[in-house]
Amino acid sequence: MFEVLSPEPLALRDADDETVVAAIHDWNRIEAAVSARRLDAIAELTSRRCDKEGERAEWACDGWDSAAGEVAAALGVSPKRASSQMSLALDLRHRLPTVAALHIAGKVSARVVSAIAWQTRLVTDEQSLKLIDAALAARTDVLGEFSEYKLLQAIDYWVDRHDPDARLRLRQRARGRDFHVGRRDDESDTTGMWGRLYAADAAVLKRRLRDMAHGVCKDDTRTMSQRRADAMGALAAGAERLACACGNPDCPAGGDDGRATNVVIHVVTEGAALEAQPDPQMSGKANQPQPNPPPEAKATPPAGLLMRGGIMPTPLLAELIRSGATVSQVRVSDDAPERGYRPSAKLDEFVRVRDLTCRFPGCEEPAEFCDIDHTIPYPVGPTHPSNLKSLCRKHHLLKTFWTGINGWADRQLADGTVIWASPTGKTYHTLPGSRIFFPDWEITTAVLPEPRKPLADIYNRGPMIPRRRCARTADRARRIEEERALNAVARMTEHAANDTAVRNKTPPTDLWDIDIWDIEARSDSCDDPPPF
Repeated sequence: MFEVLSPEPLALRDADDETVVAAIHDWNRIEAAVSARRLDAIAELTSRRCDKEGERAEWACDGWDSAAGEVAAALGVSPKRASSQMSLALDLRHRLPTVAALHIAGKVSARVVSAIAWQTRLVTDEQSLKLIDAALAARTDVLGEFSEYKLLQAIDYWVDRHDPDARLRLRQRARGRDFHVGRRDDESDTTGMWGRLYAADAAVLKRRLRDMAHGVCKDDTRTMSQRRADAMGALAAGAERLACACGNPDCPAGGDDGRATNVVIHVVTEGAALEAQPDPQMSGKANQPQPNPPPEAKATPPAGLLMRGGIMPTPLLAELIRSGATVSQVRVSDDAPERGYRPSAKLDEFVRVRDLTCRFPGCEEPAEFCDIDHTIPYPVGPTHPSNLKSLCRKHHLLKTFWTGINGWADRQLADGTVIWASPTGKTYHTLPGSRIFFPDWEITTAVLPEPRKPLADIYNRGPMIPRRRCARTADRARRIEEERALNAVARMTEHAANDTAVRNKTPPTDLWDIDIWDIEARSDSCDDPPPF
């Protein structure tokens, strides 16, 4: 790939600083070149699956989904992440060939090419795209040194210069409001929340949390920040107040605030966790003295596992149980197959708790939101735990309708293991989530006999698949045109507002009268490119 490779890790132990820094630089280039080749392979597979789809282009599970399933399995990532990589790969191959060539040569990082592909996604004119591609490729050595904010600014400059309607403009603030719960970098037992609300709604929420946080007695050991966080949970459960955590049974602010009883949240744990006690050190200031010394150290009871993802610490689980949360025991289903297609509530619960997530390779969709799939299709395959597994709707459709040369084949073992064979013949094993988190739980069920009836007839279900209103490519083109139209209107409005401001503005009397609008106006009127 390169004429001279950097020293191996052990060889750097005795090297000087200059050699170490050079190794960082060289391996960074190698990493970029390897990433580029991976993306090129992804683009090749995606093109083969999507270029000649025919009727399948209108399927709810189309060629893109077929490619995403295989890319996700090969990379060990979620289908959403795989789809993002596919979009980037196709952009580099078909829309940004000059930038892509530098990426393959290791001269530009994956971070930069990802930003370029994203910021130029609304450019539809081929000539403009060539000019933008060439201009950015000529400056990749400088772009790689920019922060994320400056990098996006630099890309936007060239997009605005060659295709103003394609620049990703900030929408009206009201259109941009949103609220998110959870991020990829969340810790296992806490979840981040962020978003943008109407100012009035934010003021109401802030006042509501403040009032709830002040509604407990003075003996509550939680800090104000912890009270506000707990009040948000109580508010989500439909409570009017936050229950006091002072521990006094006669406290007028005590009792249940709804978090343990008003909302159904499935938590899976071992029986030993039911004997755990709440931990007073989880609230209040760090290292505060305990009223009584702790007893001798014992084995820590296992934590609870949220069916929707995340860990619930054992002390918090104990606190919710003490507050009235319902506890039920999950039992392994009987060995006898059930009658009918739909599993009973008992069997349904066992399969979801056993699997925890979708059983397709790389998929992280919680089993709570998945379909229950017959590995050997019903009625040839029985409604039995050894023949049932959790599949999200997308992968359920992929497994059911994508048959033949581009199909996936699956085989399920009695211990819950699912063995997948991809369309290219590669094999993937997925284990039930409970085998990872609760290894002592015996989940093996009866071994089923091989089906006697041929399966060919029941796999021919193409006409039954749900269909899209329009093909994916047409829908993507429509959304791009809609966004460009909004940008064109916004640009004309901005120009009209600027013209009016220029006509009505009086000359500044001194330097301090120059506001940010003057600076931006002079910058926008300059025909010379910025220094990047």
